[in-house]
Amino acid sequence: MRISSERIEEVVVRAVFQDGLDELASKLNERELFTGKAQASYAMLDQEGRGTIYYGLGKESDLTPYQILKLFVQLAKLLDKLAIHRVHLELPEVFEKDEVKLTQAILGLQLAAYRFDTYKSKPENKQTELEISLEVEAPIEETANLAAGVFTARDLVNRRPNDLYPASLAAHVRQLFANSQVEVEILEKCEIEALGMEAFLAVNQGSDHEPRFIVMKYLPKADEQPIALVGKGVTYDSGGYAIKPASSMKAMHSDMAGAAAVVGAMEAISSNQLPCNVIGVIAATENLIDGKAFKNGDIVGSMKGSTIEVNNTDAEGRLTLADALYYAATKLEPRAIVDLATLTGAAIAAVSGKCTAMIASDDSLAQAVLQASEAAAEPTQRLLAFPSHYEQIKGTYADLDNSPAGGGGCITAGVFLEHFTEDLPWVHLDIAGPSYNGTGYDYLPKGASGTGVMTLYHWIKSQK
Repeated sequence: MRISSERIEEVVVRAVFQDGLDELASKLNERELFTGKAQASYAMLDQEGRGTIYYGLGKESDLTPYQILKLFVQLAKLLDKLAIHRVHLELPEVFEKDEVKLTQAILGLQLAAYRFDTYKSKPENKQTELEISLEVEAPIEETANLAAGVFTARDLVNRRPNDLYPASLAAHVRQLFANSQVEVEILEKCEIEALGMEAFLAVNQGSDHEPRFIVMKYLPKADEQPIALVGKGVTYDSGGYAIKPASSMKAMHSDMAGAAAVVGAMEAISSNQLPCNVIGVIAATENLIDGKAFKNGDIVGSMKGSTIEVNNTDAEGRLTLADALYYAATKLEPRAIVDLATLTGAAIAAVSGKCTAMIASDDSLAQAVLQASEAAAEPTQRLLAFPSHYEQIKGTYADLDNSPAGGGGCITAGVFLEHFTEDLPWVHLDIAGPSYNGTGYDYLPKGASGTGVMTLYHWIKSQK
């Protein structure tokens, strides 16, 4: 999308609130042609396609960050449907006075451009680039870089497991940051073994693809403790010997959405040169079955030294994250850790498929991330852990149980991870629901959503 200050004359899009209609829009409303309700539209175009389009924003009081993204993604889609690609956009005064609202509107227009046609022999529905003129200055470059980070995350998640596996994910990360301020370190199996990451390696035992441990360092400030972002990087999850049904397995290329969110966030953070030290960490593996695969009933170790009863090989993400979190806590010396993972179906049961579930050890960090998620239009709900949840994860024959009975699976998975954070301020974001969907809704496309990128970006941007 291109935005300029030089007015485009052919088509004017007037975005208006239903409780703030101008004189012409009011007359259209009287004739029941245009109400101003959210996403309502009315085009007055001549045979050459010139004229005015009214676009409804609904009630001003309903204008949340989520609603703004939805409205302007849909506006871009409407213009594409009408084959209109050059417009002058007139916005209500509140957008001119509020940079946050204006930024969200511009981001919505940019996010609408996403397409994933990598595997199409003949790409379909190619969207013509939208050119918009505005009378107000807008943060075009920042939002474009943020949208690019979201698109990177979506692309990675949408790639199929015969194309994206630990080594190819690592290669993609290295190539993405080749000419940037992000330093990439990739550890291979022998180096992972030397670190004692037994839990991570146990998950990898059944795969022909060796694991990779990926570290991305963006350190623009000297002598400042970094923030660590840790993403679950299971590039394909069969469930192991606790095998998933076919209907559940077909989308398990998306089980690395947490890792993808970290990569996309690192891209946006570094591209916009945010003044904050950030390190991204990914333990990348497949969870497959062969004669060497780990089994239900195994007891495995971990980098920390804690032992774990594997009562469910489909609770593998927490094993990979256990070692990744402990590495981050002990090797990177961060001031805070946030992890993202498609970790549990229980998160969907708890907060729905359109919301992220949060578990946290630190109230102030949790509140900061929740505020960032609201600004990012990525709904997030915190769940509280109680002493009984910590009792649940205790093993019978080992220190920990990776899949305890008793319910509360989203919370017990979270407190299992907390065990490996070494008492650092920590937030866990279970994105199992919103990271990937079969239909698309509101401002999100079908398939990968890129959930987490914008929350991480807004949170990092808020750091002093």
